[in-house]
Amino acid sequence: MSYSIAGIQQIGIGVSNVHEAFKWYRQHFGNDIPVLDAPGEAALMLPYTGGKPQMRHAILAINMRGGGGFEIWQYTSRLPQPANFKIQLGDLGNICTRVKSLDIKKSFAFFKSKNVKLLSDIVSDPSGNEHFFLEDPYGNIFEIVSATDWFGSGKQLTGGPAGCMMGVSDMDKSIKFYSTILGYDKVLYDKQGQFADFKNLTGGENNFRRVLLTHSKPRTGAFSKLLGESKIELIQVLDRSTRKIFENRFWGDLGFIHLCYDISNMAALKKHCETNGHPFTADGGAGFEMGEAAGHFTYIEDPDGTLIEFVETKKIPILKKIGWYLDLRKRSNPQKPLPDWMLKTMAMSRVKD
Repeated sequence: MSYSIAGIQQIGIGVSNVHEAFKWYRQHFGNDIPVLDAPGEAALMLPYTGGKPQMRHAILAINMRGGGGFEIWQYTSRLPQPANFKIQLGDLGNICTRVKSLDIKKSFAFFKSKNVKLLSDIVSDPSGNEHFFLEDPYGNIFEIVSATDWFGSGKQLTGGPAGCMMGVSDMDKSIKFYSTILGYDKVLYDKQGQFADFKNLTGGENNFRRVLLTHSKPRTGAFSKLLGESKIELIQVLDRSTRKIFENRFWGDLGFIHLCYDISNMAALKKHCETNGHPFTADGGAGFEMGEAAGHFTYIEDPDGTLIEFVETKKIPILKKIGWYLDLRKRSNPQKPLPDWMLKTMAMSRVKD
């Protein structure tokens, strides 16, 4: 059996105060259900953590409306570092996370009422779809986009992450990677030039090639209905040099640290990645545990070194208050989505402010 991707499980965000950041993300985006809250040691990411284990605290927060989660990640053994240069649009890595909205205009009004730093008015992308950009208190950029696929009810009009904007150095090479490995095989647009919707972003005045990708086939797997559809926008600057967003820094330092997918059949995925020239660069093993969850995590790098994580989930808490955990290893058909009622039970762990 081949591997399958259920969707974007989470976007990793390095922060300096995990509890403060979790409060901000749940109050503003509605990611208010902590699937895990795990202080401990990051011992298996040595190629990216200075060659030695590091202490950290991570909270994975999801939104019951659907979409991925935020893995809010703080070093506790060292001071997390910012980039030592001003990051510009098109620099290499995850420059912006896409967050889906039920209503763009109402979402814009909500963030404005909360005095969130808005980086644009409501603008149109190259396909004419309305969106806008904002910045969180930690300097991370989010793109609020329209969506039609929803799972359940939530606190805000927004769901979770539904993709991201990646700065790349070789567009054609990156298109091949995101299509071949991650299934983004459908091009929604491929445009070149200067773009009005970028004009208020740092570096947005340059010339770009922009390619928006999505997956032509529906995602499958236990969490596919919750995680939903996603899109990746690749952007390449054509008239200035770029830098790697995480150059001379550790994974886990400040900013978007990885893009993570929930998958099944890690062995088949490993073989596929190796065949296509992107072998695993970190492998947590099949028995890895993180707080109340367990699974098998691995990492690969895209052509510019941006980290992509894969997680084959083995166990998650459904209702922690009564010790109800779901062991996914006992499922006879890993491609089948879990029942809606079972996933919606996790809302009973919602943090209320």
